Amino acid sequence: MTDKQRMTQDTMIEWLGIELLTVEPDLVIARMPVDHRTHQPAGILHGGASVVLAETVASVGSWNQINQSTHIAVGLEINANHLRSVREGYVTATGTPVHRGRTTHVWDIRLEDEEQYLVCISRCTVAIVPQQR
Repeated sequence: MTDKQRMTQDTMIEWLGIELLTVEPDLVIARMPVDHRTHQPAGILHGGASVVLAETVASVGSWNQINQSTHIAVGLEINANHLRSVREGYVTATGTPVHRGRTTHVWDIRLEDEEQYLVCISRCTVAIVPQQR
């Protein structure tokens, strides 16, 4: 089992079908299916699912850059603007760091559909906190 698989096992990430495609210091890319798990009652992508994908990208990006034996990366604040609806297929989130401090990181995340139309833009602040013993 890879580190990415171990990290996502038995979490919302796994439940929603989010796949981590690229995890690098300056770039995180993940995709999520638009299906019964991520739809709202009108049959389109639920805004909350978009936010889960965006926060996943930011948190994984920060997690990848910290000492994981002493600290964890957790979402502190997130905002999102939903720009276009999606009924099916996949949305892909691309995250890039805006700021990487000692106790907080800020990420810019852009979600696009399969035709590369911008679906959602998000900014997420991640707290870097000591692990509880």
